[in-house]
Amino acid sequence: MDLKWSTTDQAFRAEVRDFLAENLTDDLRQAGRLMTSVYADHDASMAWQRILHQHGWAAPAWPVEYGGCDWSLTQHYIFSRESTLAGAPALSPMGIRMVAHAIIKFGTEAQKDYFLPRILTGEVFFCQGYSEPEAGSDLAALSMAAVDDGDHLVCTGSKIWTTHAREANWMFALVRTTRAAKKQQGITFVLIDMTTPGIEIRPLVMTSGEEVQNQVFFDDVRVPKSNVIGAIDDGWTVAKYLLEFERGGGTSAPALQVLAEEIATVATEQPGPAGGRLIDDAAFSRKLAEARIRTDVLEILEYRVLAAVAEGRNPGTASSMLKILGTELSQTLTELSMEAAGPRGRAYQPHATRPGGPVADFEPPVDGYVSGQPWQAVAPLRYFNDRAGSIYAGTNEIQRNILAKAELGL
Repeated sequence: MDLKWSTTDQAFRAEVRDFLAENLTDDLRQAGRLMTSVYADHDASMAWQRILHQHGWAAPAWPVEYGGCDWSLTQHYIFSRESTLAGAPALSPMGIRMVAHAIIKFGTEAQKDYFLPRILTGEVFFCQGYSEPEAGSDLAALSMAAVDDGDHLVCTGSKIWTTHAREANWMFALVRTTRAAKKQQGITFVLIDMTTPGIEIRPLVMTSGEEVQNQVFFDDVRVPKSNVIGAIDDGWTVAKYLLEFERGGGTSAPALQVLAEEIATVATEQPGPAGGRLIDDAAFSRKLAEARIRTDVLEILEYRVLAAVAEGRNPGTASSMLKILGTELSQTLTELSMEAAGPRGRAYQPHATRPGGPVADFEPPVDGYVSGQPWQAVAPLRYFNDRAGSIYAGTNEIQRNILAKAELGL
């Protein structure tokens, strides 16, 4: 594996840096730097998507004929890395990075013609309807019923942990169309217009106080069969394909490196437990050094996966490994952020951040006062939100089971 960028790659990196410098406004950079979870401020995220779309870079991983970029895998990595380092707000992954790929592979021409251009512009904004109160990590246990009624499926049940359900005008969902001996059978992948009668959305208040997640209830909601992706009862095939994009394909090391660098910087200014600087405290500096080493290792592993895919090889269980390492390292760093923030990091100050959704029952001070620096206000919200990192997209315990079975034969 050659870790040096080619001359072509270096020229592309310069082009990306110039584009980011020209188009990332101070407000957009702030939205990226003050994110409290993996989701950026919704308005900022959509504004950045419009800018990227105008430049033809909103969905670089799509096939070129649908609006993607004719980039090498290395260029995809460079673009992702440079965007992160520049502080660009994250785009919602539900449409561009997830359901769009399912539509491209399994959708009809009519479905592609309608949804793909509108996903690019943001006119269609998706949320994901997978988890249910009794079907989370064991997703195949889902029970939301979809009864055949001529040209429609009549859906009744509920979905939970639905990110940005109130902002979305469409949902891609897994529903139960047939009861079969094997629970993975009889599941259908369907697109649901969120304005359809019978849908009720109730926000869930997270420990951070943010209302990003929701529970969505369906009461005899009529969904045209023309909205089914793939075949009825074969939605598990579509879902498995889509999970490849949910668990992999991105770069987490750059964002973690930025966070580690921020912690190191502020630790030179913060007092330690025995006086002096926090960075001079042996216990803290050791933990930070270990985390930075692990971050560099994660970056090398991401490079290895990039190299494998570039050579046409299947990275295999690498997505599970990267998911475990990335989320657990992120949790370690957010813990260190809280330690570095000190007493002022304990204050609940969401008005100094750019959360991914509304904040419930919080009245900011009239004068906008913030105790400490904005990063100290961000630290506890990131800490609380990051607890879910080892759960979403398949718990890390499940990922370890995958590795144990596939790599160790256990």
